[in-house]
Amino acid sequence: MHVIIPSLLLALVAGLPMAAAAQDKVYRCGNEYTNRPAKGKDCKALDTSVGVTVIHGTRPQAVAAPSPSPSPQRTAAAAPPRARPAPTATVATAVPRPVSNDPGQKARDSDARVILENELQRAQSKQAELVKDYNNGQPEKVGGEARNYQKYLDRVAGMKANLDRNQADIDSIQRELSRVR
Repeated sequence: MHVIIPSLLLALVAGLPMAAAAQDKVYRCGNEYTNRPAKGKDCKALDTSVGVTVIHGTRPQAVAAPSPSPSPQRTAAAAPPRARPAPTATVATAVPRPVSNDPGQKARDSDARVILENELQRAQSKQAELVKDYNNGQPEKVGGEARNYQKYLDRVAGMKANLDRNQADIDSIQRELSRVR
């Protein structure tokens, strides 16, 4: 038992300089933390007595497109990684549905078409009411809006947003109907 305590104490004392070496000075250079300050940047030394936790983020990986045939002058290792092409806006096109002899599927399609037509009629009648109330951006003032012009402007902006949202709903219902027909 007497032999274990001194050897344990010796191991603890020997490990202290390594722990101190691991806690070298840490510098903050903008949003970057490093143990080597960059020249030309405003780097400030941080107090490491409270402890600093570093969480490494993920690095984006470049996607290399497969080449049809490598040229002798340029190998795949020497080629710089290609970035993923930027997404382009595409117009949604109606994909034809497979023909099915299932009478249940035809009934479901018919039901879906009826539901969508009802939704479209409801949205169009709501749109007509909103357009009438909006009155080309000059709706009638109500309540205290004659005294508070900002309140009137806020209501008009809300009406315009409702008009735009309802028109987007009408457009999406019409797209769905074109897919079902």
